[in-house]
Amino acid sequence: MPIRVSNDLPAKKIIEEENIFTMDENRAMSQDIRPLEIAILNLMPLKEATEVQMLRSLSNTPLQVNLTFVTTSSYVGKNTAKSHLDQFYVTTEEMMQHKYDGLIITGAPVEQMEFEEVAYWKELCNVMEWSKTNVTSTLHICWGAQAGIYYHYGINKQPLPKKMFGVFRHTVHKRKEPLVRGFDDVFYVPHSRHTTVDPDLVRNHPELTVLADSEEAGICIAIAKEGRQIFVFGHLEYDRMTLDSEYHRDKNKGLDIDIPKNYYPEDDPEQKPLLTWRAHCNTMYSNWLNYYVYQVTPYVL
Repeated sequence: MPIRVSNDLPAKKIIEEENIFTMDENRAMSQDIRPLEIAILNLMPLKEATEVQMLRSLSNTPLQVNLTFVTTSSYVGKNTAKSHLDQFYVTTEEMMQHKYDGLIITGAPVEQMEFEEVAYWKELCNVMEWSKTNVTSTLHICWGAQAGIYYHYGINKQPLPKKMFGVFRHTVHKRKEPLVRGFDDVFYVPHSRHTTVDPDLVRNHPELTVLADSEEAGICIAIAKEGRQIFVFGHLEYDRMTLDSEYHRDKNKGLDIDIPKNYYPEDDPEQKPLLTWRAHCNTMYSNWLNYYVYQVTPYVL
């Protein structure tokens, strides 16, 4: 898929080196086609790494996409240069002056806090309320999924006795649902979180449909309102080395962290991790863009 991004975005150079097709602003302007307008509310502290992951995940359909990166105004993190945010991001207030075909709300490292204690919780609630009438489909990821299912459906997160950390086997349900079209019966998803949602509360909610889950990791994918709201509790977009970086980061801090499960060959952190989830990541994001955004969004936003 030709992703249209700013010519100067650092992530653009990285994905071009991976032979992923992007389209610069000049070429995009010459095409007589309406691109999909996708906003990404990036709540992760290392925003540039998340940008690369999102661009890579959205790069596998023939649809042209305009990406708008969004940041909160009520909280400004310290891990991304202000100059980068000023050049490549808009605030949620600026985003909410427009309509979008799709919105992605990322995870955030605040899961052990109560939702209402998060500095930008009120701002995020405003975004999620606005999305009901101004976005064709919203994709919530990890903590973003926990926040979304809590805000929209009142299902609160629960603390885990131990961090869910590794790559876990999942089973597909509702195979005819377009979001999981092309999935194998079982597939693998990275998880890195201290909290979860009660799977029974999700399964028994009349407005929610579970599309994939894991005996060990719990609910992975759920949808509502015919796909206008999608909740993915894992990190299909993660790079091969993301869990490795998190493991060594926490270990160097002296934290009690286990080796991520089902990740390193022979559970040996000195060996290169196996990449076992990329194909299903590409399939899910392509299905989302095609079936839940492109096929149903109005031509005139």
